[in-house]
Amino acid sequence: MAIWRIALKEILSSVRNRQTFLFMLALPIILMLILGAGLSNAFSSKHSVGEVRLLYQATFSENDMSAYWDSFTKAIGKEGVEVVPIRPGMDWRQEVSSGRYTAYATIDKEGIAFFGSSKNTVESGILQGMLVAFADRYALGTAAFQASPGVGTNILKHAAESKDFIQETTLAAVRKPGSIDYYAVSMTTMIALFSIISANYLFGAERARKTAIRLMAAPISKGEILVGKMIGNVFINTLCVLVVVLFSKFVYHAYWGNHFWLVLLALLTEVLLAVSLGLGIGFLLTKQEGSYMVVMIFLQCASFFGGAYFPIENTEGILTLLTNLSPLRWINTALLELIYMDNIAAVWKVIGLNLGIAAVFLVLTVISIRRREAF
Repeated sequence: MAIWRIALKEILSSVRNRQTFLFMLALPIILMLILGAGLSNAFSSKHSVGEVRLLYQATFSENDMSAYWDSFTKAIGKEGVEVVPIRPGMDWRQEVSSGRYTAYATIDKEGIAFFGSSKNTVESGILQGMLVAFADRYALGTAAFQASPGVGTNILKHAAESKDFIQETTLAAVRKPGSIDYYAVSMTTMIALFSIISANYLFGAERARKTAIRLMAAPISKGEILVGKMIGNVFINTLCVLVVVLFSKFVYHAYWGNHFWLVLLALLTEVLLAVSLGLGIGFLLTKQEGSYMVVMIFLQCASFFGGAYFPIENTEGILTLLTNLSPLRWINTALLELIYMDNIAAVWKVIGLNLGIAAVFLVLTVISIRRREAF
């Protein structure tokens, strides 16, 4: 009963501290909105292209080819592609290099020769794909026409009129996180790691208020006091994390995947890790100011290198080492793999790692408490 009374006291004291409690709730929700809205383009899979203009010179030996080319240019013109025949005196190299035209093409009985722009590679690639598709269809139609005029005519007609010049199909397409989805995960894990601050003050506050000796004089053991305070601190921080997750899910409509309870379990182990780290640092460094400074430096470094503010990818050298040492990196990577790839094994590894490190720091905390006469 003593353990639960201490835990309840810790919960009530945390709730009464409204500024800290609201900070733990408001900070991730506001950052989620600001970063998610401000960096939405960085997570978008859709990209707009500039003006697409094709300069061409055509020499047709067959009337059919000329007719099909005209139909083709009208079709792509409806899609926003401007097709312009070269005029006498125009230097196509100068026109393309200056950016006035995206590409230049020559069409004759030998085929299509294409010259793209090195400045507008995306737009140039689009034009090249369209011309390749048209040339392939025309070649197929010509070959079919020799065998069956009816079939060949039908193919050539669709080669000119079809708008599906480039088709891309992905089998089992992998869903990717949008900006809100990513920051819902990263801000939630960051605020879970912030549990280290309140845990660092669990007994530091008792020492600051000069109540540590009185606490030791109470008719309860050190173990009961430690467990009670830990339970209360873990509960209140887990509650904050749960509120943030639910807010992002139902208000921001962030995607949390099909393994929601496993996500919550992983976040709970992160809170346990943060609380254990805070307690361990608080007892290993006797001065509260020193332990607080270490905690804040650790938090900022872990948040930055863990990808809380922006995704960190393709790292090399020392940066790779620093990112891999961040607890946020572990949990963010595992949660994203779970949510978008259904990789359950990755989350269980992180859960085990969190619990293992938490156990180590709890052992160090217990050893430190036993060596002291008071907290």
